[in-house]
This record gives sequence, structure tokens and C-alpha cells, in this order.
Amino acid sequence: MPTSLIARARRPAIALAAAAVLLAGLVPAATAADSLAVTTPYPSISVAPGSNASFDLTVTAPTAGTVDLSISGAPTGWKATLHGGGFVVSSVTAAPGKAGTARLDVDVPAATNATKATLTVEATQGSSRASLVITVGVDAAVAGDITITTPSPTLTGSSDSPFTFDLTLQNGSAEDQTVSATATGPAGWVIDTKLSQANAASTIVKAGSSTTITVTATPPQGAPAGHTDLDVTVTAGTKTIPGKLGIDITGTFTLTLATPNDLVSAHGPAGSGTTQQVLVKNTGTGALTNVKMTATKPSNWKVDFDTATIPTIAPGDQATVTATITPTGEAVTGDYKVTISAASEAAPGATAANGDLAMTFTVETSPIWLLAGFGLIVLILAALFYVFRTYGRR
Repeated sequence: MPTSLIARARRPAIALAAAAVLLAGLVPAATAADSLAVTTPYPSISVAPGSNASFDLTVTAPTAGTVDLSISGAPTGWKATLHGGGFVVSSVTAAPGKAGTARLDVDVPAATNATKATLTVEATQGSSRASLVITVGVDAAVAGDITITTPSPTLTGSSDSPFTFDLTLQNGSAEDQTVSATATGPAGWVIDTKLSQANAASTIVKAGSSTTITVTATPPQGAPAGHTDLDVTVTAGTKTIPGKLGIDITGTFTLTLATPNDLVSAHGPAGSGTTQQVLVKNTGTGALTNVKMTATKPSNWKVDFDTATIPTIAPGDQATVTATITPTGEAVTGDYKVTISAASEAAPGATAANGDLAMTFTVETSPIWLLAGFGLIVLILAALFYVFRTYGRR
């Protein structure tokens, strides 16, 4: 064939090839999203005998519609079920850009002889088919354990405030667990148990996850000092975990101040000391220690105590302190406010007890000025008597 004819024969083929290349650039190649597929993040796992495993399935389809699902390969005695929306399902709806979802639950009997199972999930949409192979190994060593820990199993404080324990439940097993908890204490105590700060009676803790259990114990009013145990029972699936929490009550710490005759007034001259007895009463259930006496007074006044610090006051007992109140020498006659205060040392886990006694102190006229005034009156009377006696006869 002549060369010119050969060249002309090749031109249509070259043109077709160029057109194919151009068309390939305009039309995207088929991807996995354009075909039917079923996938799961973890297709091969190991569980303990007597447990169950769950697989989240994602179904993608090239066209919108229903995708039928089926399972095969489960050993004798095993149970494999597809769930979705809280129901047992056999199909899902999928569309391009919107995958369908389902969950495969596999129950492994405790007495199984199988050490490994290969299950196949089949997906069918029209003439399109796809499959997913799932491998489930059986190993008693992967059972793990469910544990409960707390940073503070024993709390210390006074009985006038609640005690709160934070427990952490760690689900180290290979399956999700339904967890509930209860706690009890002595008669009169109010015990409240919460799961993950919720009011639900139970919660589901996924395998490998943890949850918080909060136990709040409120002692009865006036609960005596001493140790108290709380019994805690946590149920996780079929497992029951008992435990104890401890509370050391140091008692309530309160005090009041009074005078022997219940009078809150005193009087005395300026510049001189006046004594006033003060009763410091322990009205709590715990012993008060290192009770310090102080006073709030007018400027330049002095208030001294015969016992500035009381070493200890037992519950229900009292101590007597003598205060010496000395007004400044320049104080004028009138009423002044003096406040006597007492504060104990704070016990561990409790606040300090404190109290005040507000008094009215009346500054009286000094006896010296009274005598001076009386003397002046006598002198005036004597002078008048002399005048009338001397000049009255004339």
C-alpha cells in the first residue's frame, strides 16, 4: 500500500484515540463510592467466651434504594443478629453520598468449642453484590475486669455538711456493661447515688470506657463524732462489686458567749478598770481547742482577759473568762459599745467556731469630781452662813 494511503488510514484511528483521551479527562473514573460496598472499622476482633461483640456496618450504594443484608458462617450455638434503630433488620436504605448503617451483634456462648469464627455479611441491591468477612476469635485471656477506684475512700469533716465520694468504674471487659449502683448508711443518714451526674437508675458503659459514680452522704443533725461506714454495691452486667466508704465525723463546732446574769451591760469610771465575767459555752458536738479571746473597743480603751486562750472546751461544757474593761481617762460620761469575741482553732475538715458578745459600757462620773462638787457646795453654804451671821443683825 502506498505510504500516502497508510497515512490517511491512520488518521481516523489517531483522531479516535485523541477523542478517547479527551473524554477520559472529562468523565471521572469509577470509585469505591460508585459501587455497592459494606464495611466496618474493626473486622477482626477477639472476645471472651460468654460475651458478645458488636460491629458497626456502613453500606454504600451507587443508586438510591434498599440494600438487602444477610449473615452466614456463624458456628453452632452462636447468635448473629442485625440491628438498626432499635429493631432487628434485614435491609437498609442507602444512596450516593448517604450511606446506610446497621449493627451486627454476635453472641458467643460460654460453652463454645470454637476458637475462631468467620462470618460473612452479604449486601445485595438488584444485580449488585458485595460481601464483608468478619473474624471473631475466642480467647478467655481477653475478658478483662471491671474495677472501681476512688482517690478518697475515707473523708473527714463535721456533721453539719454532706460528704461526697467520686468513684470511677473502669470497664476493662470486652463488652458493653449496664451499670447501676446503690449505697446505704446508718439510720438517719441520707444517701444519694448518681451515675455520671445523671438521675438515671442505670447507664451503659462501653467496653474499655469508664464512668463516674457519685455518692453523697448527709449525716443527721447532731451526729456524734466518730467513724461511720457506708456500704456500696455496684452491679455491672452479671457482676456485683461490693465495697465500703468511710466517714470520720469530727463533730459540729459552735460556741456562744454570755454573762452569768445574762446582762449585756456594764459600767465604770473613766481611766479605771471594771471586771466583767464572760461564759464561753461549747454548743457543738466536738471539742473546741485553743479558743482565743479578743475584743473590739473604742479608741484608746483597753480590754484584758485573765485567760487569753482557753486550751480546750468539751462538748456541752463552758469556760469562764474574766475581762477587765478600762476606758480611756479622757472618756466623757455616756454609753459605749464593747464587743467581746471568741474563736476556736479549726479542726481538720471543719470550719472554726466563733461567737460575739455585744455589750454596752456606761462611763460614769468619777467619784473625785463628785467629792469636789460636794465640797464646793459645802463651801458655798458655809460662806452664806457666815455672811448672814455677820451682817444679818445690822
